[in-house]
Amino acid sequence: MALEVSDLRKAYAGHEALQGVSFAVRAGERIALLGPNGAGKTTLIRCISGRIEVSAGEIKLFGKKLGQPNAAAQLGVVPQELAIYPDLSARENLECFARLHGLRGRKLHDRVDWALDWIGLQDRAGDLTAKFSGGMKRRVNIACGVMHQPGLLLLDEPTVGVDPQSRQRIFDMLDELNRLGTTILLTTHHLDEAQERSDRIVIIDHGQVIAQGRIEQLLEQTVGKKKRVSLDVEGTVGKLPAGLTLQTSTGRIVGACENLADELPAWMEGLASSGVRIKNLELQTPNLHHVFLHLTGRELRE
Repeated sequence: MALEVSDLRKAYAGHEALQGVSFAVRAGERIALLGPNGAGKTTLIRCISGRIEVSAGEIKLFGKKLGQPNAAAQLGVVPQELAIYPDLSARENLECFARLHGLRGRKLHDRVDWALDWIGLQDRAGDLTAKFSGGMKRRVNIACGVMHQPGLLLLDEPTVGVDPQSRQRIFDMLDELNRLGTTILLTTHHLDEAQERSDRIVIIDHGQVIAQGRIEQLLEQTVGKKKRVSLDVEGTVGKLPAGLTLQTSTGRIVGACENLADELPAWMEGLASSGVRIKNLELQTPNLHHVFLHLTGRELRE
């Protein structure tokens, strides 16, 4: 295992931010850690990175208990707050962090060149990072966290405050890093990216893991996989085809189906034959957003 978290607890002035968190990450996995604001995500990341001391429980990195000599040697950390020097160039920042991780000589030079190519900033290598856009700063920030080629990379909101194009570029970078063998654990507010760019998802709320698994597993355990159909109609609604119901609060006709190709045409035909005219149809496939709301009752940013 790249990471094993067992019954982890952390209390601040009597408040338990983490209340027995347990989960594991296999080598090479991409894990998205999700939860509403205040759920304990950042506290958990800080505990795993060794930035704060745990109250109870155990953390193992590649089989070594955190706190033992060299236990964190294969760990890379990219905090939510930018941790680069604005009065240094991109190259100088990368060189600085490489030296902090013990790189020297030719290995340092090669690693910096690789990083500049990876983040697409070769042509801006000599520019001060103070002059960079938010997305460019984020890319340098991430590169600084992987100069020592860690086996496990922790990222806390790596795309916060950047535009969609920069977000796409950052996740492409992380996908490439994962293909090279790096295990990735990240927190994010972007549920679409978590669903599409991770192998498994861990959902935390009130300091506890409330669900974990592949998106298919989470759907089966919560809202199911049936597609939701919602219809705006005109005309008097009488007896509805089997599987459809009328929402009295909205006046919409709704249903859920497993086989869209078979069930939807039958519904449409049944409504048409009863004199109901369909004005609008919405089709919704259950996704991580529905799972999240079902489990927490809250939007991610609440």
